[in-house]
Amino acid sequence: MLQFLAQTAWFIPCYPLIGMVLSLLWTPSIIRRTGPRPAGYINLVTTLCAFLHGVLSFPSTWHQPPQYLTITWLEVSGLTLDIPLELSTTTIGAGLVITSLNLLAQIYAIGYLEMDWGWARFFALMALFETGMCSLALCNSLFFSYIILEILTLATYLIVGTWFNQSLVVTGARDAFLTKRVGDLFLLMGVLAIFPLAGTWDYRELAIWAQTATVDPTLMAWLGLGLVAGPMGKCAQFPLHLWLDEAMEGPVPGTILRNSVVVSTGAWVLIKLSPVISLSPLALTTMIGVGSITAIGGTLIAIAQIDIKRALSYSASSYMGLIFIAVGTQHLSAALLLMLTYALAMALLIMSTGSIILNTITQDLTQLGGLWSRRPITGLCYLVGAAGLIGLPPLGSFWALLELIDSLWAEHPLLVGIVVLVNALTGLSITREFGLIFAGARQQMTVRAPENIWLVTLPTTLLAGTTIHLPIILQRLGLLPQWSALNHAAGLLLVVSSIVGCAVGVWFYVSDRIPKPIQLPWVSVQNFFAFDMYTPTLYRSSIVSGVDGISRLTDWLDRTVVDGVANWIARTSVNSGEILKYGNFGQTQLYLLTIISGVFVITLLLLRSLL
Repeated sequence: MLQFLAQTAWFIPCYPLIGMVLSLLWTPSIIRRTGPRPAGYINLVTTLCAFLHGVLSFPSTWHQPPQYLTITWLEVSGLTLDIPLELSTTTIGAGLVITSLNLLAQIYAIGYLEMDWGWARFFALMALFETGMCSLALCNSLFFSYIILEILTLATYLIVGTWFNQSLVVTGARDAFLTKRVGDLFLLMGVLAIFPLAGTWDYRELAIWAQTATVDPTLMAWLGLGLVAGPMGKCAQFPLHLWLDEAMEGPVPGTILRNSVVVSTGAWVLIKLSPVISLSPLALTTMIGVGSITAIGGTLIAIAQIDIKRALSYSASSYMGLIFIAVGTQHLSAALLLMLTYALAMALLIMSTGSIILNTITQDLTQLGGLWSRRPITGLCYLVGAAGLIGLPPLGSFWALLELIDSLWAEHPLLVGIVVLVNALTGLSITREFGLIFAGARQQMTVRAPENIWLVTLPTTLLAGTTIHLPIILQRLGLLPQWSALNHAAGLLLVVSSIVGCAVGVWFYVSDRIPKPIQLPWVSVQNFFAFDMYTPTLYRSSIVSGVDGISRLTDWLDRTVVDGVANWIARTSVNSGEILKYGNFGQTQLYLLTIISGVFVITLLLLRSLL
């Protein structure tokens, strides 16, 4: 039975797909009598089925070689397109993470959106998220991975725009969609360009081809940059990071899945393409450079934000930058471990802060404070998420960051410094948010802010327990790096950086020694990070104004030149017809005489020229 479930693990993405189709029946235009709530319950059941299928399939793949299946998608006129699938411990494990987080997010959403009437649309889009990510985890083709990434981009646009009657929501959904399109365009170029070289889109065959490939270095550099550009947008890397911040306008339950797992989809594709990208040193260097800039810049921007969602979104970009560094230096096991530990910790932080937003009706940090006595469960869950995100032992990210630093210690000391600095700054950022939310005096918005209903609190506490026990689970599975084999000095440095970052945050934001709000002596520096290093302004003055200018020029050419020529021809034809109609007498003899006279005159002229 278990072996059968393992062989049919490709059906895991189909459960949420069925839930999505069934949920749409409860849109207001179809089923009205029962209200929209059954849509959420149906999706909950289908997600649970997908999770249980993954749980029962996982043991059969442990310590077993991957199984590769092929499903024929299109066969017409000699053209055959097959969908290759990989059923392995890694892919099914990724599906387990996706389905479990979506299961908790949907329980959370039932409580969070209790009074909302858009359940059918929202839960259908959550199911689409789950379907796309599970399919991406199992897919073994670059071409179909690109198609799935486009579906996830569309789902992001739609789920961010759930509350489409608000202008900021519409703007945020549009900007998130258009920003990701920039990277997608370059990725499509890379996808199309690699096929004539390798003759395949299959990840396994691409890895075999890369071992013996002899490709022009310039061509490979352009190809590598194109393949990297797409994941840059998906992982919200500089300068394509603005979409994640704009996507914060959507509902918190959608943010749980998007900021924890969806944002990692680009890194997943990069890991799959690692053998191909390694053929281009320029592409690897670009990944490391982009990841470093985003990791440092993201943490500094997060510290300067007063919006909870914005601060967490920039922390997400920062950790994706660390994963870019890991993939760019070809330390893929550290990248996968960091993706796992980050997903759980970030989802827990979003659940905790979302619970606070729900009953304080604000996400402005300056309007919060003094919630520790009112919200102890939420506060403890937040602390677990914070400890799981930074390098504090014994939680998961400590082992992931330690494995990364240990791998970089000998050959890339500068990158070691970047990882340690980012870890310290993240500790400061997370502690700052904790202090502004839970410490200090109560504000007007926090006087009445008890713990939320169990539908919101239960999944948060379950995820907190999973985050605490994650190292034990990984240890039992043999997936944690051995402490004896690691660099103890690197571990000590990581712990010290975490303690220093958190201690600075406690000194400034938890204690009462420093008056709030805290202002830097250099206002220009503070504004520089508070306004996202003026990246939106740069976008408006360069890309947006450039596209606007080109659009206006195109519109002028279309109206003046193209339409002008067409209108001149039309007016000439009309005027000629008007003139000719006055010479129309209806007498055939006169028409024949005119034609013969014309032919006679033309013949005389031709004879004259010949003589």
